[in-house]
Amino acid sequence: MNRESILIKRETELNWAKLLDLTVPDDSLLVLLYGSPDPDSVASAMALQELLRRTRGLARTVIASTEPVSRQQNYDFIFAMRINIQLASNVDLASYRLIALVDAQPSFLEGILSFLQPHIVLDHHPREGDWQAPLADIRPKYGALASIMTEYLLCADIKISRLLHTALLYGIKTDTDNFDRDTISEDISAYTYHMKYANMELIRRIELNQTPGRYLKYFDQAFHHMNNFRGRRVCFLGTVESPDVCVQVADFYLRLIGTYYVVVAGIVKDKLIITFRGDGYRQDCGALAQKAFGSYGNGGGHRSAARMEIPLAVLQQRLNADLSHQKVDQFLIENLQNIQKAKPKGE
Repeated sequence: MNRESILIKRETELNWAKLLDLTVPDDSLLVLLYGSPDPDSVASAMALQELLRRTRGLARTVIASTEPVSRQQNYDFIFAMRINIQLASNVDLASYRLIALVDAQPSFLEGILSFLQPHIVLDHHPREGDWQAPLADIRPKYGALASIMTEYLLCADIKISRLLHTALLYGIKTDTDNFDRDTISEDISAYTYHMKYANMELIRRIELNQTPGRYLKYFDQAFHHMNNFRGRRVCFLGTVESPDVCVQVADFYLRLIGTYYVVVAGIVKDKLIITFRGDGYRQDCGALAQKAFGSYGNGGGHRSAARMEIPLAVLQQRLNADLSHQKVDQFLIENLQNIQKAKPKGE
């Protein structure tokens, strides 16, 4: 597939013009990623930097994340892409004229970052919250933001390096879970386009390293404590070292026969992280997450994958400071069951 076979939407053309209007020659740009950087957000940040470097020139630019890299695969990917991602807490945010929020939305930010008002917001998750930005490109039908950024690069007629081809392909591949999650034809077209130029051997090497040995204890814990209700599996792991623990456990248990969604929760620092994984057929994980836990915290997702974050202070208040396994399990199950009971007949 050549670049001419990818349809550049009018929406992309209009937003590209807005992006050019927002920037000035030799500008300064902060690209902010929410949470622990994943391949789709990293590839999209790389694409945005390349767009503005090549068309406007950037005197200073940095990619920063609100959390450190947690997954070994993602660390290997970022190292292979030869980029440096700093923690937002270590960056002088006010020293950058332009702030771009990539693969996230301003409503996701909280605490010391809640004051930020990004000039550029690029995301493929459903729009959440009441916020405004000079350039807001939100396209929830896309499986990966990297697919949207591919359109921007082609719209700008920029020659894409092999490294960036590799990053964008890997971003699409991981965020669509090899097209097992919500995907549209634009994702497939972008993936096929990058496949001609990407370093597939590098991607295969990265994909071989998935689960650290120290995570095995969490799989064992889930095996002994997983609650199963007619194909709905729910588990609280207690305090975990990273949100990625919940992701890997949920991904694994979704493969069990007779399972159509999995909810795995764990406490990370001052939050309860709740990860949702589903078959995308019988249950909309994004809608389920919002209905069951939206009143307690922030998050969202798509039909087959979602995440919610509940401040620990809110959870403690709800459970009268009792964060035992039994109480948190009960909290998870009751909120999920209430959603099932509220469904109209025949749904």
